[in-house]
Amino acid sequence: MLTDSTITTMLPVSDATRAAHFYTDSLGLAPVTTGEDGTQYFAAGAGTIGLRLMPEGVQSPNTALSFEVVDLPAEMTVLERKGVRFQDVDVEGLKTVDHVAQVGHERAAWFSDSEGNVLCLHEMLD
Repeated sequence: MLTDSTITTMLPVSDATRAAHFYTDSLGLAPVTTGEDGTQYFAAGAGTIGLRLMPEGVQSPNTALSFEVVDLPAEMTVLERKGVRFQDVDVEGLKTVDHVAQVGHERAAWFSDSEGNVLCLHEMLD
């Protein structure tokens, strides 16, 4: 059944080398394998992230994936030291303060990878 499946999130990249450096050097993810089509796979918790070479401009302006973390400010600090830049959001119903938004019972912060894919860190609140 799908409820027992490991999930691989596929992200489009226009520069595979640049993207691989971002996911290993900035996010600290471990490379797993490279597929026959050149897709690179990285371990991410219980799932996998696949970076697939695609034409520039196919990235979504919406969140492509979100990492659940235990301590959002601490994770943000680590990533900022590695050059990750968090975004500010100010749209109807969603506003960040110091790059963090409270959304229901969680806090979240967004950033883009080297290819323009929007990624998120989120922390569940008690």
